[in-house]
Amino acid sequence: MAVIGLAETLKLTCYFGERHRVDGRFVADELLDLYGRNGLAVAIMMRGVEGFGVKHQLRSDVSLTLSEDLPAVAIAVDTRDKVEAVRDRVCALPGIGLVTLERARLVSSAVGSPVLPDDLLEAARLSVFVGRGRRVRGVPAFVAVCDLLRRRGIAGATVLVGVDGTTGGERQRARFFGGNIEVPAMVLAVGGGPQVSAALPELSALLPEALLTLERVTICKRDGRLLQPPPRLPDTDVHGRPVWQKISVFSSEAARSNGRPLHRSLTRALQRAGAGGVTSLRGVWGFHGDHPPHGDRLWQIGRRVPTVTVAIDHPETVTRLFPIIDELTAHSGLVISELVPSVLTRGGRAEGTTIR
Repeated sequence: MAVIGLAETLKLTCYFGERHRVDGRFVADELLDLYGRNGLAVAIMMRGVEGFGVKHQLRSDVSLTLSEDLPAVAIAVDTRDKVEAVRDRVCALPGIGLVTLERARLVSSAVGSPVLPDDLLEAARLSVFVGRGRRVRGVPAFVAVCDLLRRRGIAGATVLVGVDGTTGGERQRARFFGGNIEVPAMVLAVGGGPQVSAALPELSALLPEALLTLERVTICKRDGRLLQPPPRLPDTDVHGRPVWQKISVFSSEAARSNGRPLHRSLTRALQRAGAGGVTSLRGVWGFHGDHPPHGDRLWQIGRRVPTVTVAIDHPETVTRLFPIIDELTAHSGLVISELVPSVLTRGGRAEGTTIR
């Protein structure tokens, strides 16, 4: 068996309000222009459906009052040098509430029967970046990816489409009338190391132009079953700098808790419990566990699209909040935990362990 070819990269993620402005322009435009000018390999901006930040002001698409400034998330991936070249300018942009810097591994080759490194063997998150308008074998590329991953026994996958982004350093904006072929979409998949490893050669052959990254995660719950609680991380590293932790809940808009869609119950419950910030995103296609892939269809009654709810906080707070998440996901949902090495706040001030 061959060891898979992996290259070290960094993932820069920004959480901000969709309508926040800087010098008369939307923060999103400033951000994506910056990524385009610096030729970042891929960047994707997604519009959230609900969330809150450090001020605990809920923004939601369920009412006109709460939807005036919906949360947005922008993710950029490239080599360490390229990401670090834009990091300080990103953090200095007014209106960005939170910036995280995380390690990722770019899949540079996947042939034969590759084996993942030891730290990814237990569980890994696979991100597949591909043009949202791309088609493979007569279907959207992201649908073909989900079908492949499900056949390979991956625990779950969710497709998030961008409204803006860059591909190969070129700015790509979604347009109402247009194929949006190169506007990025992102397939987020979570599974055991052997299953992820087995899927990589097929993915590389199916979409040779796609960008694939891998990250280490801990799978905490699957379809309501507790596998293990989030690891109890230390509050600080060996240098006394704060450590941060991210919890992601993959679910469906059809899943209910307390009479609401699960992702909305989670957002509100975590807001009441004093979480530092939560963002929920709505996908367009995906699957979890043994459930068949599902998503938006013109002829369906009611929506069964996937959702992702993300909370980032100090480990002590995550430990306190997890019983709430555990209770609300008693019957459904895929819950994962991740270490976030570096968190930066407005003005570029580091609030976490520096990535080395």
